Amino acid sequence: MLIAMNPSTLHQLWSLIGATHTTTLMTLDDSQLVDCLTQQLGNRCLLNGEEAERVSCYLRSKLSLMRDLAQTGQLGYA
Repeated sequence: MLIAMNPSTLHQLWSLIGATHTTTLMTLDDSQLVDCLTQQLGNRCLLNGEEAERVSCYLRSKLSLMRDLAQTGQLGYA
């Protein structure tokens, strides 16, 4: 599924994910992690309801990638 997102928002989102503690990325369940990251991004930049839903959908589609990268030490910090 293709999810249209603003490039700036996408960049901020992956910067946020990269700055998130590895333990957080690995231990929260899927719903908690999506909610946590969406809320944190919303604190950095104003997201309307539609944008927040797009971000949540995008995150759900990338959960395996985020966890794989965190597990190999390529994402997040220890």
